[in-house]
Amino acid sequence: MSDEWNHITKIDPDKEISQEKLDRVVNSGTDALMISGTLGVTKEKLTKVLDMLDGCDLPMILEPSDPTTVMYNGFDGIYVPSVINASDPMWIMGHHKEWAVNFNPRWSEITKEAYIVLNPDSAVGMVTKSKTDLTPDEVAAYATIAEKYYDFPIIYIEYSGTFGDPEVVKAVSEALDSAKLFYGGGIKSEDQSREMSKYADTVIVGNVIYEDDLEVYLSTVRGAKS
Repeated sequence: MSDEWNHITKIDPDKEISQEKLDRVVNSGTDALMISGTLGVTKEKLTKVLDMLDGCDLPMILEPSDPTTVMYNGFDGIYVPSVINASDPMWIMGHHKEWAVNFNPRWSEITKEAYIVLNPDSAVGMVTKSKTDLTPDEVAAYATIAEKYYDFPIIYIEYSGTFGDPEVVKAVSEALDSAKLFYGGGIKSEDQSREMSKYADTVIVGNVIYEDDLEVYLSTVRGAKS
């Protein structure tokens, strides 16, 4: 993980994207690509994305939602999320146990992420049964426990499809000492990207690249780096 990453673009293998648009994303100024999706991800779809990105010199991170889709070749690292406010324990440690038992993880290539999911209507919120009715102080408390007790190097505030509350992100930022703070969710303008970048070390932008006007996506890169 680079301390210099301000902007990461999330590519969902379950969504269609043209080669032309993907090439523009690669050359946008984004710092890294995160290949990630909640539903419908298969190794075949991951391989298709890797083929489209052949020759890309950006760091490429795989963020798996299921141990059966973990691939090492072609990626610069594996970021493994634990949804620490999930009501379903499978998403905190259950899938991870299955991975350890059945798939012989390469621990040296893995970076842990503590996800705090805050959009109850999102796919990830519903699948993980996340507790989302939290105050900023409660979210900050989750983040503090993740950093201080469980030694997560990344705390990821995920609003998944909707723009979140900057006060929540600010509260988490103020609570952390050394963990990196990622923010993802609903960023669709330069101003929104700049706003969350005041508090988050890195903003994650994904859904907007699948919309018609890629200029909106490009503006999020400018906002994160301004």
